Amino acid sequence: MEEAPAPGKGTAVEQPLVASKSDGPGRLSAVHLALLVSMAHGLTDGYAAFLPPLLPRLMDRLGLSVALAAALATILNLAVSLLQPLFGYLGDRFGRRPFVIAGPLFTGAFLSLIGVTPSFATLVLLLVLGGLGSAAFHPPGAALAARVEEGGGSGLRYSFFSFGGTVGFALGPLAAVGIVSGVGLDGLWLAMIPCLLWALVLYRTLPGGSGDRPTHRPPSPLALLRRLRGPLGLIFGVSAAAAFVQRVFLTMMPIAAAEAGRSEAVGALMLSTYLAAQAVGTVAGGWLADRMDRRLLLVLLTLFGLPAHVAAFWLPAGSAGALEMAAAAGFLNMATLPPIVVGAQELVPRGAAAISGIVMGLAWAAGSLGVLGTGILGDHVGARSASLLSMPLLLVGTLLALHPSLSAGHGGSEDDSVGADPRGSV
Repeated sequence: MEEAPAPGKGTAVEQPLVASKSDGPGRLSAVHLALLVSMAHGLTDGYAAFLPPLLPRLMDRLGLSVALAAALATILNLAVSLLQPLFGYLGDRFGRRPFVIAGPLFTGAFLSLIGVTPSFATLVLLLVLGGLGSAAFHPPGAALAARVEEGGGSGLRYSFFSFGGTVGFALGPLAAVGIVSGVGLDGLWLAMIPCLLWALVLYRTLPGGSGDRPTHRPPSPLALLRRLRGPLGLIFGVSAAAAFVQRVFLTMMPIAAAEAGRSEAVGALMLSTYLAAQAVGTVAGGWLADRMDRRLLLVLLTLFGLPAHVAAFWLPAGSAGALEMAAAAGFLNMATLPPIVVGAQELVPRGAAAISGIVMGLAWAAGSLGVLGTGILGDHVGARSASLLSMPLLLVGTLLALHPSLSAGHGGSEDDSVGADPRGSV
């Protein structure tokens, strides 16, 4: 086994995803590509953020309980997350460009129609279809943006991608509430216009060719899932714990604010504050992931994230203190993502998109399932109390990050059949 790199540093993998430097983007073009894909990410996640601030209004229209509202959020989250490993594998195998183009188009078109749904069943169908568009986009987009084969700086490049998504997620609630306030819930369909235009832009500008797919056949999703028994499983668990508290915040905060007599705008402001801080957090997390021990970074972020999330729910929604704590919670939560994704991609570089789908999508799906329990509890004790009782689960991520196998030099070697660089470590 080769000597492990310094903690937190990106590694130049032995099997690049492009045939040669002349055949694929260089360092500068890799940055430009990351910025281009990050814009698509922002649009995709902006549409995915339409549902939470509109849940109180949809609950009134369709006569839904808190548990059913939480179920809607969980359905969307599962649709966004569960099939990401499959879409990542398809992107690694056949090319990532089609998924990056089609993802924002499907997400925007279907999620812009949730305001005209006549029934709970129709709403579920729209959420599933829109979520699948997001699932198709995320793993190939993350792989194109991070480009671990370019060596050092992949954490920062991934942070550009994540920054775009968190900005879109932050603006999405405000856009949804703004449109609905102006033209009513039935007029939300107008929001699909930007995704139609952006699909055309991506089609004309997103590069293809050999840089769009690996030169070697990627490992199968089953082979990647078997890696969850090792260090990859610990990374997966940290991601799931962080996703759980984020999903609880996004789903329950607007409901908790409404139960406290606050306006719809206050709920949207709390969400946007949290998400805007996540945009800053992902850049900080990417910068730190290239410069420090990622294991220590994950321990600190999850440990300090718990009191921040608790305080955001404990303080009156919309107050200065609550907004400050929401910002701190969002910053700490999203700063975990670059070290999680880049660390996983370095473990299995030939399957960068598929492995991104596992530690993002599949882990997010696992975290999202827990929101159902929070919603059921919320029907008995209220959304605020249920959320406060749920937040300590973030400490599971802290405990997993403390495992010694995630320390530098203990990432474990990968089988040749999986095709990863043995130097990869978290």
